[in-house]
This record gives sequence, structure tokens and C-alpha cells, in this order.
Amino acid sequence: MSEHKVVITTHNFDQEVLRSDRPILVDFWAEWCGPCKAMEPIVDQIAREYAQVLKVGKLNVDEYPDLAMRYGVMGIPTLILFKEGREIARIVGYQPRERLLRQILPHLQPQPQR
Repeated sequence: MSEHKVVITTHNFDQEVLRSDRPILVDFWAEWCGPCKAMEPIVDQIAREYAQVLKVGKLNVDEYPDLAMRYGVMGIPTLILFKEGREIARIVGYQPRERLLRQILPHLQPQPQR
């Protein structure tokens, strides 16, 4: 697990996600999921590059199915961007880095220099 990501559980979900002081991208994933593994390096890179303005969390749906059901996660990978405790974007399935960033960046302020 990258130092730029937090493990999301039933016990810390409210604090880490709903009360986060900055937007948080929650990666709903499972160990057996091939597309989830393919997305991992992309999500890791985004977590590192945007650490000042974005928090990234990983939630294992096999370990916390209650949270997956609560947010209507029907397939994985599903990435949900939360801001001020509300879902503001949802990305389902494998996405290339640029397509993922196009959906996330408009919700982040300020954006880092590239």
C-alpha cells in the first residue's frame, strides 16, 4: 500500500471519507479482480501527484461488503470521488489515466503544476 493512500474500513469510513477536509477518491476493489490490479498503478500515481489536494483510499469490497452495498457498487473497480461528504463523481471499470483525470481534476483546487 502506498504511503499516499489510506485503507478504508467500516470503522474509519465516516472519519476518512465523509468528514475529509479535502476531496477523497475511494477505490472499491478486490484482490481477485484483474481490472482492479491494472488500475492500481494509475491510482497510485494519481495519489502521489495530487497528494496536496486529493486523498485516495482503498476499500476492499470482500472485506466490507456493507459499504459497497451502501454506495450501490455493482462492479469493480469502482472509484467514487467524495467532496464534503457527498459523492460527486463515479468511475466504473478500468479507465486510462487521462480519462480518469478528466473526471477528477475539475473537482480539485488548486491543481499542481505539471
